[in-house]
Amino acid sequence: MLIERKIQSEIEQNLFKGKIIAIYGARQVGKTTLVNQITSNHKNKKVFYLNCDEPKDREYLTDKTSTELKSLIGDSRLVVIDEAQRIANIGLTLKLIVDNYPSIQVIATGSSSFDLANKISEPLTGRKYEFYLYPFSMAELTQRYSKIELDRLMERQLVYGFYPEIINKPADAEANLREIAKSYLYKDVLQFLEIRNSDLLYRLLQALALQIGNEVSYNELADTLQIDKKTVQRYVSILEQAFVVYRLKPFGRNLRTELRKKQKIYFYDTGIRNALIDNLNPLNLRNDTGSIWENFLISERIKQLHTGFAYSKKFFWRTHQQQEIDYLEEQNGRLSAYEFKWNAKKAKKAAPKIFREAYPEASFKTITPHNYQKFINL
Repeated sequence: MLIERKIQSEIEQNLFKGKIIAIYGARQVGKTTLVNQITSNHKNKKVFYLNCDEPKDREYLTDKTSTELKSLIGDSRLVVIDEAQRIANIGLTLKLIVDNYPSIQVIATGSSSFDLANKISEPLTGRKYEFYLYPFSMAELTQRYSKIELDRLMERQLVYGFYPEIINKPADAEANLREIAKSYLYKDVLQFLEIRNSDLLYRLLQALALQIGNEVSYNELADTLQIDKKTVQRYVSILEQAFVVYRLKPFGRNLRTELRKKQKIYFYDTGIRNALIDNLNPLNLRNDTGSIWENFLISERIKQLHTGFAYSKKFFWRTHQQQEIDYLEEQNGRLSAYEFKWNAKKAKKAAPKIFREAYPEASFKTITPHNYQKFINL
């Protein structure tokens, strides 16, 4: 059974409106499958497909005039450019197509926003719709499983994650997950950084994987890896733009004691995180279950917000005296605070007093395995 991605209907509603459709997401999250599903729903339109991982396909699109592009596309109405970040000056190429041939719909996918987004952003101002594809969300899996079945599967998926290959082939989950983590995940990062030895990048990812749920010190990471702080910052930024990790900033407005500088870093997929530290043990045999639960819930929340096209600012809160709240959202001026507890017996009934006094308008809720479904829109 094919699981339809939540963003598919929104993409299809925006086809043939004179703008480029740009779909960003890490490798192996299903971008090609999504595009194939979209094109299969438009069989009356002739489709022209280019896979830019292939050198010959890259050559077709590099430094071409509008006349050359039209000759290449022919009478196709739907043009798919897969892994478009591999094309030099792709933004100008796409601009030529959309400006000169507005009846042609182009769908460009990219497994890294740092390259594709930078190259298309300025030339395509006002000429594109952007969408983000992540590993499956729990909400998307309701197409295949009941909510009761998802509850039963949850502990396993917290360990193995939500990549389509993992969900669709559960018997081969461990081997496939390790392959994704080591061979595919940061291929574009290595190409962008122009480094052949991936050992440093891999050790950085392992260090980050061991720190989920904690504030990250770039100075400490630099000392551990024996590189300078700016290099660490650059690598983390690129990993974020390649949809491997994401950063959560500290929230602070009123109190001098609030943490302002350090950030938390999470992984978009808990399975990738667990594979990086070579620990795929079940949750009852782990000492990091609370951190995995926290990472899982925040990742699911991000998927939910993006697929629902809801904008909100995301933070964590902590004081220098170690009073903390795991996750905050600020949306339309409203502040919502959440604490994540795997053990429901440890659930907090209220935010720390100092937080309540500083932000009396904020709501607060503790999310546990007993009440998480509404939080992630199940």
